[in-house]
Amino acid sequence: MSVIDPRAGQPASAGPLLDVAALLDAYERVLPDPRLPTQAVVFGTSGHRGSSFDGSFNEAHVLAISQAICDWRRTRGIDGPLFLGIDTHALSEPAFATALPVFTANGVEVRIARSGEFTPTPALSHAILVHNRGRSEGLADGVVLTPSHNPPESGGYKYNLTHGGPADAEATRAIERHANALLAEGCAAVRRMPLAQAMRAANVREHDFIGTYVADLPNVIDFDIIRGSGLRLGVDPLGGAGIHYWQRIANDHRINLAVVNPTIDPTFAFMTLDWDGRIRMDPSSAFAMQGLIAIAKQFDVAFACDTDHDRHGIVAPSTGLLPANHYLAVAIDYLFSQRPQWSADKAIGKTLVSSSLIDRVAALHQRRLVEVPVGFKWFVDGLFDGSLGFAGEESAGATFARRDGSAWTTDKDGITLGLLAAEMTARDGRDPGQRYLDLTAKLGAPLTTRIDAPADAEKKARLARLQPGDIATRELAGEPISAVLDRASGFPAPFGGIKVTAENGWFAARPSGTEDIYKLYAESFIGEAHLARIVSDAQAMVDAALAAGAG
Repeated sequence: MSVIDPRAGQPASAGPLLDVAALLDAYERVLPDPRLPTQAVVFGTSGHRGSSFDGSFNEAHVLAISQAICDWRRTRGIDGPLFLGIDTHALSEPAFATALPVFTANGVEVRIARSGEFTPTPALSHAILVHNRGRSEGLADGVVLTPSHNPPESGGYKYNLTHGGPADAEATRAIERHANALLAEGCAAVRRMPLAQAMRAANVREHDFIGTYVADLPNVIDFDIIRGSGLRLGVDPLGGAGIHYWQRIANDHRINLAVVNPTIDPTFAFMTLDWDGRIRMDPSSAFAMQGLIAIAKQFDVAFACDTDHDRHGIVAPSTGLLPANHYLAVAIDYLFSQRPQWSADKAIGKTLVSSSLIDRVAALHQRRLVEVPVGFKWFVDGLFDGSLGFAGEESAGATFARRDGSAWTTDKDGITLGLLAAEMTARDGRDPGQRYLDLTAKLGAPLTTRIDAPADAEKKARLARLQPGDIATRELAGEPISAVLDRASGFPAPFGGIKVTAENGWFAARPSGTEDIYKLYAESFIGEAHLARIVSDAQAMVDAALAAGAG
């Protein structure tokens, strides 16, 4: 089981905070060695992430990745603008100062936010889709410099393709290989120019990310019903990239929305500590969300987003912070009841480790369910072509179609998921927590848990290679095992882990792509004791399989 740090939920300011000056010094000073797996460029489920302190996210990484993307764009004939955004992590701005001169020196048309404004991931995805709509030439792509919800010392580099979503495995493998080759040569082949010259270059222009995104929101959210209800709404941006978007949304769409914490601080000292005593801007964590939870009763519904605003957290007065799976089920049930313009063949997308309650909601609405491996990139094609009306993952990332059924974003959008909580509450006065209770009264109430267990690189690699034949046990919590899977049932790609199912419960285990942990997911439709037994059996099965693999 995960060991909860005694400081979890306590103010982050009570402990040591990030030394920003030392982090920035290490960004320029430390030279990574790509021969070391921990210092090479590695694209996980959502880009390359690391810290300058340990040589996993440094200036050389950003130089190499940026040049590799320029070269990859040329081989694929991508010659439209590249939208470039940053979040509020301390390493994002210096990474911008490194990446932009590479893009400009390579002749890439770059679009940056006005006045150095931060850019949420969904706003960048939206910008790509809007630019490319109706085009067959001059297609745009984009980069967001963000490590998402990860701790303050982290840096990240996300690349989104012309479909607006995260780069697929083919692109990331090619970019990864080329970037590591450039690193091995000391980045000698990287083209770049001075930052001041790059900022004045003719191929760099400002783009109004915030204005175009906010103006388009009524095409995905019913603001009329929110405005007419007079709901009191609260939002905590958690010091992230959407911090100025929320007030613009409130003003432009005339809704009663209060930004409860307008602070931007690269140490994130205003946060409360996560389960392991670290600072993590995770809106799905009750430990990290204590600030909003403490004042949520002041609002009819409240919500938060992570640092790049691609994840959501919903706090309902009736039940408190909703677990991610609970809100996904509620959002799907609501949308497929309240979007009459969506075609009858619009499907529902979920990840392999999301709640089976979603399967029951899909059956209730007679909708096709598309189950994919972990990683939002697996949803992109279905969102882009309009076959998916909703796509969500267990880690509180989701997006959904416009009200007319066309694509809104092809990456996660925490902003619209928060606003959807306001819309559904305004519809009939039932907040998302009440809706969940009503839904489970009809379909059954699952109990779920996710445990983060320590795992070094070797252990994570063994876990990713597990196959159904490696599980020798035939029972799970006293029930016959009905399936052992190493891939999603509706998608052929292995998900890099294992899933074991029985009639009334299941578990899945997979290595984290960003931290030295493995994630164990479990669900029971019977009760707490059954769930605890699933977890115990799961850990025993995984430990036995990994031990056999080590031998």
